[in-house]
Amino acid sequence: MKDYVQWIYHGEQSQMRDNDEAIGNEDENEEWINEENVSHNEIHDMLEEIGGKSQANQETTSSNNGCDNLSESEAKKFEKLLKEAECELYLGCKKFSKLSFVVKLLHLKVYNQWRNKSFNMLLELLRDALPNGETLPKSHYDPKNMLQCLGLGYISIHACKYDCVLYWGEFKDRQECPQCGTSRWKIEKGKGKKIPHKVLRYFPLKSRLQRLFMSKKTSTDMRWHKETYLDETNVLRHPVDSEAWKEFDKSHTWFAQEPRNIRLGLATDGFNPFGNMSTNYSMWPVILFPYNLPPWKCFTDPFMMMSLLIPGPQAPGKDIDVYLRPLVDELKELWSDGVETFDASTGECFKMHAAVLWTINDFPAYANLSGWSTKGYMACPTCNKDALSQKVRSKICYMGHRRYLKPSHAWRRSMKFDGKVEKRLKPKELSGDDVLQQLDLLNTYRPGKHSNNKKKKRLPIELNWVRKSIFFELPYWKSLKLRHNLDVMHIEKNICESILGTLLNIDRKTKDTEKAREDLKDMNIRKELWLQHDDSSYTKPSACYNMSEKEKREFGEFLKCVKFPDGYASNISRCVSADGVKLAKLKSHDYHVLLQRLLPIAIRGFGNKDVSLALIELGHFFQRLCCKTLKRDDLEQLEKDIVIILCKLEMIFPPAFFDIMVHLAVHLPREAMYGGPVQYRWMYKIERFLCKLKRYVRNKARPEGSIAEGYIIDECLTFFSMYLTNIETRFNREDRNADGSSNKEEHVLDIFSKSVRPFKGEYDAIPKKDFDMAQWYVLNNCEEAEPFLQEHKNELLNQDVVNIEEKHREHFSLWFKGKIMHLSNKENSMCIKKLYPLAMGPDVRGRRYPGCIVNGVRYHIQSRDELRKSQNSGIVVEGYHENEVIDFYGIIVDIIELEYIEGNRVVLFKCKWFDLRKKTGMQKDKNFTSINVNRFWYEHDSFVLATQAKQVFYICDPKLGRNWRIVQKFQDRHIYDVLEMQNSKVESDELHTTDEVYQDVSMESNMIDVSIEDMPIQLHRDDVDSITLDSSAYELKVQTEHEVGYNTEDSDLEDDSIIEYISDLDRNEGTTTIDKYEDGDTDDEDDIDF
Repeated sequence: MKDYVQWIYHGEQSQMRDNDEAIGNEDENEEWINEENVSHNEIHDMLEEIGGKSQANQETTSSNNGCDNLSESEAKKFEKLLKEAECELYLGCKKFSKLSFVVKLLHLKVYNQWRNKSFNMLLELLRDALPNGETLPKSHYDPKNMLQCLGLGYISIHACKYDCVLYWGEFKDRQECPQCGTSRWKIEKGKGKKIPHKVLRYFPLKSRLQRLFMSKKTSTDMRWHKETYLDETNVLRHPVDSEAWKEFDKSHTWFAQEPRNIRLGLATDGFNPFGNMSTNYSMWPVILFPYNLPPWKCFTDPFMMMSLLIPGPQAPGKDIDVYLRPLVDELKELWSDGVETFDASTGECFKMHAAVLWTINDFPAYANLSGWSTKGYMACPTCNKDALSQKVRSKICYMGHRRYLKPSHAWRRSMKFDGKVEKRLKPKELSGDDVLQQLDLLNTYRPGKHSNNKKKKRLPIELNWVRKSIFFELPYWKSLKLRHNLDVMHIEKNICESILGTLLNIDRKTKDTEKAREDLKDMNIRKELWLQHDDSSYTKPSACYNMSEKEKREFGEFLKCVKFPDGYASNISRCVSADGVKLAKLKSHDYHVLLQRLLPIAIRGFGNKDVSLALIELGHFFQRLCCKTLKRDDLEQLEKDIVIILCKLEMIFPPAFFDIMVHLAVHLPREAMYGGPVQYRWMYKIERFLCKLKRYVRNKARPEGSIAEGYIIDECLTFFSMYLTNIETRFNREDRNADGSSNKEEHVLDIFSKSVRPFKGEYDAIPKKDFDMAQWYVLNNCEEAEPFLQEHKNELLNQDVVNIEEKHREHFSLWFKGKIMHLSNKENSMCIKKLYPLAMGPDVRGRRYPGCIVNGVRYHIQSRDELRKSQNSGIVVEGYHENEVIDFYGIIVDIIELEYIEGNRVVLFKCKWFDLRKKTGMQKDKNFTSINVNRFWYEHDSFVLATQAKQVFYICDPKLGRNWRIVQKFQDRHIYDVLEMQNSKVESDELHTTDEVYQDVSMESNMIDVSIEDMPIQLHRDDVDSITLDSSAYELKVQTEHEVGYNTEDSDLEDDSIIEYISDLDRNEGTTTIDKYEDGDTDDEDDIDF
């Protein structure tokens, strides 16, 4: 294709760079290191690494480095780029070359999302401002062409209108589809330019993988998993710890021997590029990402590579294999042949191979990629032919989780579930060979959506297979432990939505419909809940899971009063209406927070204890499953727990509640063992990436073209930005809650070297009581002052002083000052010099702040929190109480900075500590810790160092009353519990991402013990009024729904359209809100009335 420029420079020796005249003589080269030539140096370093002439490999000859020599045309392209790098911006300009200035300008355009018109206007203004002879480009087209010398681009491949074939390879020159006969072009007559029906944009993978090794800034990280990371037995912190990774290494030892061989993940999903729900349009990007990288870079935006952009307006559906053909062919080459790649960190070439470990997608896309239909009786791909499904009225439900219990378990014989004894065993786990044996029985699948392509009814021996996936062409695919991932994000969202809809009896959301009650009658179970019929009406008894009107209002008020820490979640209180009876615009992440944090707390005060206990255990299950660090032993326990939890839910909720998404939860712990922590395998990051692609759409008549062009420019400048200094990039951008750098000078005490970034404050005299208390706390918590504290205490002991602790605290500061002054006159040691500012004491005046940032966490004083929708004043500190280490919970009431001589400072929090004495001050129930916020203690010891505090937040306890709050602990999103080699270090400019979902760092030891006792469930609620339905209207409604339902169900078994539990909004939007600071469109929004 003439519009595609292949990426060709991956560190090879450039013939043009071998000529010294091309880069100037030694005297001219000295200018590169002058401070005023920083921009020259940045581009110079980048070109050196691209051309393979860096200082690290100057002595390596092109004949021995293992890479092929460049062709003459390729060398000319690079020579052109070199000339641009040496061309002055204007005559006499030493600070910028033409290339360095244009790169920074273009970086600003992309980074700040400038329009092309505004960029052109800026260029015009700069041309007028700069001296005559300037070399600025005329418009945004010129710098784009300049950067194409680096080889970034894509290939446009025409496709059949009905997704039958690609006009590629053997069909490249065909003018009509060889399968359906449809013309390739939209316009066949006249002199106008022929326009193809569909165009696939293909972004070649090899060059993009080679680019990871081209730069020293990323090449070392690509070996992190092997050379830096320390594996710990039975602990999962990264995909390298997973069974899938380790089994793959055992099966393909030649691949594992080279740590630079790349393990990839593949993801895809559809989204509407217009953000207009009235427009039915769905395009599907295919995204790849390397897992070799450390956690803070792995699965992040700069290292995601779009490989395909499948055009709309219709989703490819089960014909997606047609569009995957170029990618799969390239993946086969990368596996078998590899590609010569230059490693900038070692200065040598090696043969790089790559393999896809698994795919990541939502459940409908799971069907597209795997070839297994995710609908019908065998919708679960893991259970395969042993699915536990059954037909109810116009619906298929997935009950029968007693199959996963031990054969001797008492619940297998109980009639409380479906009225039957459960004798079936747990479904068998299939190997890759087992799957291939099933696929060998399939008839040949013919792709395409043309009307002549008649859909064939599946035979029973074909099970739920629609076709054999194209991924099985990869030689290693059948040996993979985990080929396709179940998406935890969507499973959480759908389960929580079903729970809320059923608890609150929301119209069109509840699973407790009239037909669900008829299902109970058909199954002859739970007679208390059957519809009761008389001459003129039907009565629907209230079930144990239905909330009363009062409970619904209390639930709404509970959500209204919830406040989260800065950036933890969106403001869910805004989703509650003013009267407290409606929820609106809930996002996927809102459901994540509701299910794991809020619903278990809100349900504690619910009338039926069996219902609340089961839902608390379910929320705790997902909270533990989503930890950043997992343990195999705990996952095995979770696998047992989720079976018990689902069995409990089967005794509570109607069969219609158990759609396929509820059932899939039973497989999540096993997949975590196979694939590692969920944050490397869920859709949050993918949907945020889709949101970014949506912002590239400038020409709505050509959305795919706009996205492709915007993406390659952003991709190129992402690579450039690793080399740019003195300008903000996505690699050096300071986090919103960055606290600055710590003072690590040798002559400064550690207590003075802690970094705290306070907000704007004011000088104020500190009350004497607070001043003495704060000064004592600083002295008592300074490690270097410990010997002097002990010496003073011993002196008091020798003097037989009464109330030693009180006297020690009262007089130590004055004694310490005199001691250090005396020692400083006698000796000049470094220790005394460091202690001198501390001994002289702080200024009686200090600064008082309304808030500050410590260790990347934002803290506010209580009075500031009261005026905001976020909660940042709650803290927890470890301390001694009656010779026992406990957690002290409190709230910050003041932030004080003490100033010492020589510019030393200490920031302290003044807190109110909640009284934690049992019964009256603190109560523990399961894993909930409730605190009475009206009772305080330790008022004489209210200060703590800002750096000692950890943030918590408090949520109203609906069970214990208005004065009680439940403590919620959490970890900052930038904390990674990773063990590394002693000689390894993290670069100071590591990428910081702010789109992480808040997760617990590790699975806590105080795990909830899921009870397995037989539950004496009272199915009917006497304190909630039953619902009365008009008899004639109800019978007509049931008859209509029954007929439509059965027709829908029959077609549902064969049709691959989107199923009911995935909303149209979710499928079309395809984005998500991670925290309240994210921009762009969001995904599914639900209006819930209750």
